[in-house]
Amino acid sequence: MPKLVLTYFDFDGSRGETARIAMHLGGISFEDRRISQKDWPSHRDRMPFQQLPVLEVDGMPIAQSNTINRYVGRLAGLYPQDALQAARVDEVMDAVEDISTRIGQTMRIEDAAAKKAAREALAAGPLLRYLQQIETRLKAGGGEWFGENRLTVADLKCYYWVRWLKSGALDHIPADIVDKHAPLLAKHFERVKAQPKIAAYYAARAK
Repeated sequence: MPKLVLTYFDFDGSRGETARIAMHLGGISFEDRRISQKDWPSHRDRMPFQQLPVLEVDGMPIAQSNTINRYVGRLAGLYPQDALQAARVDEVMDAVEDISTRIGQTMRIEDAAAKKAAREALAAGPLLRYLQQIETRLKAGGGEWFGENRLTVADLKCYYWVRWLKSGALDHIPADIVDKHAPLLAKHFERVKAQPKIAAYYAARAK
């Protein structure tokens, strides 16, 4: 097994958390290198694309969150070998990344009224479409998991996105938007959250 170092911000969520949890679930040894927001400027220029997460594999940096998810997913047994099933997993991860990026862009809007308008427009249009289309992919996978009738990195990626939407942290995006418009995704969220190793991990983190 190569020496793995995952560098991401010091919080339990967003783009780096899928890889962290995938390696935890797979029993993969890695260094969880966490950077505080205040220290990020001193690290930015050392990152390949001035972004996080970055995974070092025997010293070689690999960037881009879904690329990292696929790699650690293979190591952890959470990524399909079948080409079609792998494509289904990739599609969900890329769709979640797309809409997460669009939501993230609203965080840069400083004017309160403009931010409110941008988020309400997202919630009324693109966000609803992504929720419905991703839920359709869940149905196609059997209704419980996105691929191979088991948990994969796509399920983890979707879980963290839905957790963000349900958290209430996004002003002007209703925290119940998933429950109202994609109830199967809301059930999927609870299914992933209840996985024993995931629940135990966060219980330990909370101490």
